[in-house]
Amino acid sequence: MRALIVVDVQNDFMPGGALPVQHGDEVVAVANRLMPRFDWVVASQDWHPPNHGSFASHHEGRQPGDIIQLAGLRQVLWPVHCVQETWGAAFHHDLNTQAIDKVFPKGEDPRIDSYSTFFDNAHRRSTGLADYLRGQGVDEVYLLGLATDYCVKFSVLDAAEEGFRVAVIEDGCRGIDLKPGDVNRAFQEMREAGARVVASDDV
Repeated sequence: MRALIVVDVQNDFMPGGALPVQHGDEVVAVANRLMPRFDWVVASQDWHPPNHGSFASHHEGRQPGDIIQLAGLRQVLWPVHCVQETWGAAFHHDLNTQAIDKVFPKGEDPRIDSYSTFFDNAHRRSTGLADYLRGQGVDEVYLLGLATDYCVKFSVLDAAEEGFRVAVIEDGCRGIDLKPGDVNRAFQEMREAGARVVASDDV
């Protein structure tokens, strides 16, 4: 069976949001169009407490984009975004949430960030996604969403590590490119991990 994983299609990652991904809203139509082609559709949702350690505002003298150590890991600092129960954490209003079978929140622990839809960044805590998919008989996953070079990339790498056949839908993703070339490097990393990079028309 095949599942579509929709990664973090939330207001704060859209143009006008707290952490906008350029053209991020363009992935919504791709996701909606593809959902009926899959046996299962799941979505991840960044779901941060207000005191999350990845927020630059909690570190005196730091700015978004700075790098610190958080819980023993290298951490990019971000603007406050996707705070639980806020408009910014909600899914984009045009996303067909009725077609989503289950939502997996992530980033709830204030001490550690969670880019991947499967684990936190230290792999200390699972979201339960892998077990859920296996329980539904899923052996192949396709991913799209935001952002290519962070949450999509780490989700793809973990999906491959968990033993799923993996494809990433290139035109269903948009990236941050904090450093120019990050998006291209992310796709290369995903390919090297065994993922296929495909176009939505080929799904």
